[in-house]
Amino acid sequence: MNKNSQLESVACGWRATLALMALALLAGCAGTARAPSDKDPFEGFNRAMFSVHEGIDKVALKPLAKGYDAAVPLPAKMSIHNLYENIWDVNRGANALLQGKAEEGLTGFGRLLVNSTVGIFGLFDVASELGMGAGDEDFGQTFGVWGVPDGPYVFLPLIGPNTMRDLAGWGVDQYSYPLWRQVDDVPLRNSLSVLRGVEVRASLLPTDRVVDEAALDKYAYIRSAYLQHRNSQVHDGKPPRLDDN
Repeated sequence: MNKNSQLESVACGWRATLALMALALLAGCAGTARAPSDKDPFEGFNRAMFSVHEGIDKVALKPLAKGYDAAVPLPAKMSIHNLYENIWDVNRGANALLQGKAEEGLTGFGRLLVNSTVGIFGLFDVASELGMGAGDEDFGQTFGVWGVPDGPYVFLPLIGPNTMRDLAGWGVDQYSYPLWRQVDDVPLRNSLSVLRGVEVRASLLPTDRVVDEAALDKYAYIRSAYLQHRNSQVHDGKPPRLDDN
């Protein structure tokens, strides 16, 4: 597939996605009488998207994740996880440097070097055994450190909870992720993308029961947890205190 064909395919996909989102927005606005919160002015749309996501998860993602979790031995699952995380250290290290965290940035690239060599292309996390802990930086956090406001909360199927700032950061992270940029074979790249999605969903299986049992309103529970977690991440675990309002 040449570059023009790829761009046309992506454009068509985005047009279809935007059309679906527009329809869901109308349905969500028509089907809810909830007053939007300050952080979630598009709550009707977001709840509609959340319902779409839950449906996809129920019929496809969760069954695939359960099958993967049951069929793949634990050592293999750990190696697959380590492989993807090793590649992600490129983004972690770059974002740490962009945030002015030189030591953490150098550690990220050091992890990449150690795990890609001694750890056999990242299949084994040797760096962590050597005391080189993985960071937790991304472009959404980088934008936050640079002073970009988080903007409205938004939930999209398959992507999940975000703010507008974090959604823009997610796009930059995906565009710059080495695996997607370096693998030219489209079927292989798509297979690796699906495997990554299934692997991530399988890692979240233990939290399903906790969320279902703790939340009277699952959507609101996830929104609150996400916003608090991201605020903590941007401020490195020391978020500013909010006033009573």
